[in-house]
Amino acid sequence: MQISEAESAVMEVLWRGPSPMTSEDVVAALMATHDWQEPTIKTLLNRLLNKGAISAEREGRRYRYFPELKREDWLSDESDSLLYRLFGGRVAPLVAHFSEQRKLSKKDIAELRKLIEELDA
Repeated sequence: MQISEAESAVMEVLWRGPSPMTSEDVVAALMATHDWQEPTIKTLLNRLLNKGAISAEREGRRYRYFPELKREDWLSDESDSLLYRLFGGRVAPLVAHFSEQRKLSKKDIAELRKLIEELDA
């Protein structure tokens, strides 16, 4: 399932919960962090509904939305896509790229060492 960057911002609000959320709740959360108007956010909600990424239940005159797409599944798909598009599916060139760009902190390096040790064990 392809989720645009703007749609992913809506999904993040829904994933953080509480679930389900009204459109008013989603609009308020996104207007606090983005320069978007209510119609834009409602359009994004409708796109996500059409994709099956979210569901809605009617409650009186309004709808309550909840995620169908799990964040872990989306994150896995996005990471795989990035890895294959940019680094041929290999992790080592990704880490090398960040290392060359000085984007790895000492904490990152320590965590990578620990992960490699755990994988070796």
